[in-house]
Amino acid sequence: MMAKNNRTSTDTPAPEEKGDKLHKVLANLGWGSRRKMEQWIGEGRVTIDGAVARLGDRVRAGQSVRLDGQPVDLEEAREVRVLLYHKPVREVCSRHDPEGRNTVFERLPKLKSGRWISVGRLDFNTSGVLLFTTDGALANALMHPSNAIEREYLVRVMGRVDDPMLERLKSGVELDDGPARFSDIQEGGGEGINRFFYVVLMEGRNREVRRLWESQGLTVSRLKRVRYGEVFLPSKLKKGQWLELPQRDVDVIYEMAGLPARETVDLSKKEQERRDRFAKKGQRATGRRNRRQH
Repeated sequence: MMAKNNRTSTDTPAPEEKGDKLHKVLANLGWGSRRKMEQWIGEGRVTIDGAVARLGDRVRAGQSVRLDGQPVDLEEAREVRVLLYHKPVREVCSRHDPEGRNTVFERLPKLKSGRWISVGRLDFNTSGVLLFTTDGALANALMHPSNAIEREYLVRVMGRVDDPMLERLKSGVELDDGPARFSDIQEGGGEGINRFFYVVLMEGRNREVRRLWESQGLTVSRLKRVRYGEVFLPSKLKKGQWLELPQRDVDVIYEMAGLPARETVDLSKKEQERRDRFAKKGQRATGRRNRRQH
């Protein structure tokens, strides 16, 4: 016979003792979006203290969490770090590639705790700006469609381009996953069948830039992301190099994401000098701003 439960309201754990929702904790640690984490929990891939986790479960510091049998470090980095990486072509944005191709994570600096989280992706044949952070909440907010953060690309297209075509691309065309459009298109030079354009998107759907041009019968022969929101690709940052962003730039990025800013990690003198060498955005970015103002 079971004893009668005489627990009073004073025995109820305080909110901070209940912990945080498991799917939110995993997302903030950079394992994926909250929706993806809910899916993994529903599939039985996560355990808490040896028991299979369920949707809605909470987790506290000191508990043992495992994902696919591997331990998960629940300690978030106290200080945030944000990197700007100049992604070259022929690198994938996953941590491990079954085909053995190089990944964007291989060149990043090692962390004492936490993990690098990619803010979105660039496909295998696209180069340019790719942001990384140790703050999963920041990464998820930057990728969320509600923030409508601009992504600017330099694209080289092959084929005949005329004004009616550019107007269609700005007003919107129907793709297989819904309508899409460029919010801005600027001439970037070139002649004949090879022409360059700067194009701006407000979202990050899969291969969207390429598919928009292909909808008009053109081929994209080169694609480079030159800006993510207020973050421009420095002209002196070579492909495969990364740059640690200073507090003032990180503050702007948190503002872009609609989140309160967090303190960045202190850099060594060597890292500070390296960052200062790449501080200038380059004349190309300034020139584009001036063209838009005129």
